[in-house]
Amino acid sequence: MQSCDNFAVVYGIVQLQYGRVFAPFRNRGSTTTHQRPSSTRTCIENPKIPTKTLSSGHKIPVIGLGTWGILKDEVKFAVTTAIYRLIDSAFVYQNEKFVGQAIKQMLQEKVVKRCDIFITTKLWNTYHQPDLVSQAIRLSLNVLQLSYLDLYLMHWPTAYQEGKILLPRDTQGHTKFSDIDYVETWKAMEELQDLGLTKTIGISNFNRAVLQCECHPFLNQKRLMEFCRCRDIVFMAYSPWGSSETRPYAVKGEERLLESKEIVDMDDSYHKTPAQILIRYQIQRGNIVIPKSIQKSRIESNLNAFNWELTFGDMNKNLRYVNKIQ
Repeated sequence: MQSCDNFAVVYGIVQLQYGRVFAPFRNRGSTTTHQRPSSTRTCIENPKIPTKTLSSGHKIPVIGLGTWGILKDEVKFAVTTAIYRLIDSAFVYQNEKFVGQAIKQMLQEKVVKRCDIFITTKLWNTYHQPDLVSQAIRLSLNVLQLSYLDLYLMHWPTAYQEGKILLPRDTQGHTKFSDIDYVETWKAMEELQDLGLTKTIGISNFNRAVLQCECHPFLNQKRLMEFCRCRDIVFMAYSPWGSSETRPYAVKGEERLLESKEIVDMDDSYHKTPAQILIRYQIQRGNIVIPKSIQKSRIESNLNAFNWELTFGDMNKNLRYVNKIQ
């Protein structure tokens, strides 16, 4: 196995060593318990979902609901219907308001307690200026109707020009960046824990206590995962069923992971759907996984990823589009 130090050089990942990285979260009580209080409301039964412990000491469920691309009533339905206790949102998704309404409904109807759910959202690129970081999390907390987050992530390490436009561009259509060092942004995020605004902080598409990255058999992230494990960083996989066809770099006619022959053929061996197999693939690798769904039947189906295992051979099939560079 390639050493972690060599990996850091290859990928140009710089370890930040500034002050107190993960300050203890103060006076916020217990974390995830996975116990569903009694309620007259119809709700899918909540199974006991395993958790992983973050470097902050707090626990995070191994499977949750991704909400990218889900808006308004659809996201409210998905959140209130889901058995998931991990809900992943972001400022740029523009759905925090509806996620918050759904959470408020569940709390009012006593479907869950606040300590039963793990809420994640993200700092957007236009708020990287240190004096804007606190403003950004307070904006998110306000629309989520929460007093604190369980996890706050820096969405990307790249800063955009400050302002109300989420994707600022010049007259040529080029992104307008801001000359803010993400290290300074991170220092400002550390202060959010001291203020009691979030239990844990982390990075999306980067590295820290939690690394959230696209990950699936077409993009298995093996070396990045090894790097994370060496440094006690929890790996969270988004797009477990492959990249969205709506992404700007999608190639017309490219193979969809859910329809890949290698994945579909596993159904005969496990009697599971391709979606369940791909979720199990992440859990068996020790990752957190946040699949996206708005259909009740699929939400239920997605949680059938425990109490069975993929074989060593199926876990290690090479389905990557681009072979590893030697």
